[in-house]
Amino acid sequence: MSSDVIVDVQTVRKSFMGATVLDNVTLQIAEGDRVAMMGPNGAGKTTLVRCMLGFYHVDSGRISVAGFDPSRQRVDVLKEVGFIPQLPPPVKLTVGELLTFVERSTGTAISRIREQASAMDLDLRRHQNKPFFKLSGGMKQKLLIAIALARRSRLLVFDEPTASLDPKAREHFYRLLEEIGHDYAAIYITHRAEELEGLVNRHIYMDLGKVVEDVRI
Repeated sequence: MSSDVIVDVQTVRKSFMGATVLDNVTLQIAEGDRVAMMGPNGAGKTTLVRCMLGFYHVDSGRISVAGFDPSRQRVDVLKEVGFIPQLPPPVKLTVGELLTFVERSTGTAISRIREQASAMDLDLRRHQNKPFFKLSGGMKQKLLIAIALARRSRLLVFDEPTASLDPKAREHFYRLLEEIGHDYAAIYITHRAEELEGLVNRHIYMDLGKVVEDVRI
């Protein structure tokens, strides 16, 4: 495993309306790390990831992603990260327009996205003119996964990535992850650690805003 640190979180605190959500969190994630991030609802998992992506500013401490500060260099951070949220965004573009936007903004070839989608039994050409928000939940998730994998990001972040996928689609998704050919790190926010067996090499468990367990497997 490469020792190149991609995510560096140091003594981070974050509160909302006086309630502590992240309480002195410190961790590092390096190339080669495949992390299952677990914990009950409200443990701070999603908030931590959103701080990594620059959606939230931390109250104290610091975060670095691929050498960039998410608070001040969010655009640079997002160039290095493929993020698949649990709830797909309400994009009003058609599928074709979305693919064109991704190609122009990230340099990711549309053909590569179509190839990844096809591996999950999603034919994007058939849905070229359909608005993204009118796709089924499973189709939205497949498309977002295809975009993230096609971008060859240094850090992949999945928030309950298989929640909208049927069993067959999950199998395809796991196979695609096994076939990724470049160096990267991954974070899977999940309640289904057993489904990620063989794909992850580290378990991070959070509760009450703290990392209470960090185990390599």
